Amino acid sequence: MTSAKLTTLPLAVTLGVAASALWAENRIDTQLPSAPALAAYGDMPVGVRQIEMTNPDQINILAIDPAADKPDPLPRYDRPLTVEVWYPAADGASGDTTLKAFLRDGTTEVDLQGRAMRDAAPATPDDAYPLVIISHGYPGNRFLLSHIAENLASKGYVVASIDHTDSTYRTQAAFGSTLVNRSLDQLFVLEEMAQMAADGGEMAGLFDAGNAGLIGYSMGGYGAVITAGGGVTEASVAYPWGGPHGTLGIHLAGSDSHNALPDARIKTAVAFGPWGMNTGFWDADGLAGVQIPMLFIAGSQDDVSLYENGVRALWDGVSNVEAALLTYENGGHNSGAPMPAPKESYYFNEDKGFDISEHYSDPVWDSARMNNIAQHFVTAWMDRHLKTDAEAASYLELVENSNDGVWSKEDDGTEKEDHSYWKGFAEGTAKGLRYEVKVPQ
Repeated sequence: MTSAKLTTLPLAVTLGVAASALWAENRIDTQLPSAPALAAYGDMPVGVRQIEMTNPDQINILAIDPAADKPDPLPRYDRPLTVEVWYPAADGASGDTTLKAFLRDGTTEVDLQGRAMRDAAPATPDDAYPLVIISHGYPGNRFLLSHIAENLASKGYVVASIDHTDSTYRTQAAFGSTLVNRSLDQLFVLEEMAQMAADGGEMAGLFDAGNAGLIGYSMGGYGAVITAGGGVTEASVAYPWGGPHGTLGIHLAGSDSHNALPDARIKTAVAFGPWGMNTGFWDADGLAGVQIPMLFIAGSQDDVSLYENGVRALWDGVSNVEAALLTYENGGHNSGAPMPAPKESYYFNEDKGFDISEHYSDPVWDSARMNNIAQHFVTAWMDRHLKTDAEAASYLELVENSNDGVWSKEDDGTEKEDHSYWKGFAEGTAKGLRYEVKVPQ
């Protein structure tokens, strides 16, 4: 009895120390034993670099007083945007794998650890990689979904993640700026990236901006719906807390400005917990304008964007293209998108009135587990729509409720006729999820 204690205690201590060390590193690249197949990193080394962009002559929402008369002309400014770009790197490349990022408190800078090497030389592919643009929430920053960005880059994508001015942890300002600018930022970054990939550009030949996808979380998902063609309602344009003096009208369903907005270079979009349906930004007519296939990802207990009257209603309203909905049962607003909470975020901030770690975590689901599931489905979705990969499409042909899947295989792994378990998930690991698909009739 004593001997058993002596042999098991050091093992438990060792495992505890190892887990603590891993957590202390603020890893964004964790792959749990339960991770589904397509969550695994690809074979390509990854580089990362920071790019500064400026979108000239934009409406300066912050310079408009909603309580005063509408200025004529509207004030304008050159809008700065910082973009982090992850990309396949050249074989043998090296570099620092630390990312410097601010927390939700807007003041604490922390180190994140991944696999991407700072400023590593890019690969020289025979065929250009697809481009994916990532758009964070309000507030957020370009590193919030870094686990997806780095993961996709290892599989042959170039990923550009935006710091949206007036919407980051350090620049958070009037909400109207986010409402008006979110989609405009996404499309401007697409065009700037296209210039960088063109002949003579600093990333010439690395990626094809004409074969692009978009990933948005919360307000980034709101922007993705607009970019995809979902025009907003007249009621939302008139909200007194929204875009001042009707400035959101550029995204009004049926308007000339919104009809001209969607860009044919963007082939598909993924929206995590997209905000807006819960407050009347879309109706059936507006959502009929969505022009590209979309994957929606949500928690069934989302208390920010809501679920039944929020994300699910938004998904249900998309009527003219294929739309899928992945649901984390009992998950909240943070389902799948945010990286795991950095260790420095575990404290109660008096000014914010909440524990900063809550911005990243979920009361029910483990963050790394949610991330792995998101990496799996985003990979399948993007591979299907940007790489026309038929094998990837097979990972999206699933029984609706993961709990209903039947594991039935021969000893040699051959699937029996009644096998219906979610493809890519090991036996016993496809639990608590739903995947639903709507196609236009």
